[in-house]
Amino acid sequence: MASAKKQSKKTKKETTKKTTSPKTRKTVTKESPVAKKKATTKKPTKTSTKKKTTKETAKKTPVVKKKTTAKKPAKTATKTTKKTEQKEVSEKPKAPVKPVMSKEEKSIRDDIDKALGSSYLPSGIIDELVTFVLDKKIQKKNITSVIERVLVDFDQNRIDPSEACGIVGAQSIGEPGTQMTMRTFHYAGVAEINVTLGLPRLIEIVDARSVPSTPMMNIFLTEEYRHDQQKAKTVANQIEITELNDIADLQADLTNLVITVKPDEETLKNKGLSFDELLEVISKVRKIDAKKQKNKSIKVTLDDPSYKTLLDINEKLKNLKVKGVDGINRIIIRKEPGEGYVIYSEGSNLEEVLQIEGVDKYRTETNDIQSVGRVLGVEAARNMIIQEAHNTLSEQGLNVDKRHIMLVADLMTADGEIKAIGRHGISGEKTSVLSRAAFEITVNHLLHASRKGEIDDLEGVAENIIVGQPVNLGTGAIELAMKRTKKPKKKGS
Repeated sequence: MASAKKQSKKTKKETTKKTTSPKTRKTVTKESPVAKKKATTKKPTKTSTKKKTTKETAKKTPVVKKKTTAKKPAKTATKTTKKTEQKEVSEKPKAPVKPVMSKEEKSIRDDIDKALGSSYLPSGIIDELVTFVLDKKIQKKNITSVIERVLVDFDQNRIDPSEACGIVGAQSIGEPGTQMTMRTFHYAGVAEINVTLGLPRLIEIVDARSVPSTPMMNIFLTEEYRHDQQKAKTVANQIEITELNDIADLQADLTNLVITVKPDEETLKNKGLSFDELLEVISKVRKIDAKKQKNKSIKVTLDDPSYKTLLDINEKLKNLKVKGVDGINRIIIRKEPGEGYVIYSEGSNLEEVLQIEGVDKYRTETNDIQSVGRVLGVEAARNMIIQEAHNTLSEQGLNVDKRHIMLVADLMTADGEIKAIGRHGISGEKTSVLSRAAFEITVNHLLHASRKGEIDDLEGVAENIIVGQPVNLGTGAIELAMKRTKKPKKKGS
């Protein structure tokens, strides 16, 4: 054992000398008996034999090779680790840097805080006040009077706790809605395009109709197209649906059972179509064979010639779509002041119109709320409901606060879908049985509820009124209990 320890010490010294000297680095890679002994003498055991040591060294020798060969790139590895550590430190999320305020802003904020005293204003309104004071260059002595007026307006616009905001919103929209003039159609600034307005349009919005009665689009163009009339016309030709009957004359020969199509060259040029394109569209129709003739016409023969099929295919060819977007029947181009050329369409198809080159995707409008929800999402549909309802009311000269309309729009789009306010939407999906029965189809709702064994918690307005309890709103929402204490008796009494 003592001799083994001495040998291990010698091997340690020899290996340290070899590793430290740069000349002898290559020699370390070779297997030496000293290295083998080192591997065996790490944990000496009493029952160790020569055979076991040879096996262990044979297993551990490749590890020695790897360690010794990896000594050269060790420096680079340490460098890379340092770099990665530096990157990790740099990639750590920095604390949000607060915007540095100028001395003027600080002084104005201090003045506003002094003027406010114990009263409260939200931070957003205070920020707006600071920018307002800086822009208008209001003197310090006038800041207190400005804040007093702001506080009055803020208190007037606040909702009291447990106020029935839904009922107030319904009243504020419903009451002027009954006084609306019943003008259904009105020229919306564009000749020959009728738009539903007034009460019918408001009912359409609230009912979340899949297709409006008079769909229309205001298609705005990009910078390249809106100032050039010819380019605007090419975009309009791509959008407007063109049927074969609009650009060609169809003649049905009843004796020979043949249809001849004679296209008009001028209309083809105006629509940006060629004769070959027209021939290709016609040849796609089933059960016919279309061939080009010398007199610039197309001869259509039937696969199964008969009088009935000839008339059917003649009608089919008349209504054949050659070019354009489905759903858009008519288009009007107008030059608006400060905007350039704008395309107004009768009919709506937002999905396909936005894909056409030259159309401004960020400003193009439609009055179809459901298509806006499909293409742009629920948030866009919510904004659309607010905008359309506000426009229809304001066009009739009725000033309804936008927040009432916002409440309706939020209720319609709260679940991620556009739901109607009615028995097929919000009113029909209420949790309360009595409120559903109070709206429509009373007996059916009560029968279904009794069959399922539903429970009504009587939390809403309608159900509490039916039962005869105080509604859980306003003063009815507050439960006040007084604790009566006996007065302490005087000592003399």
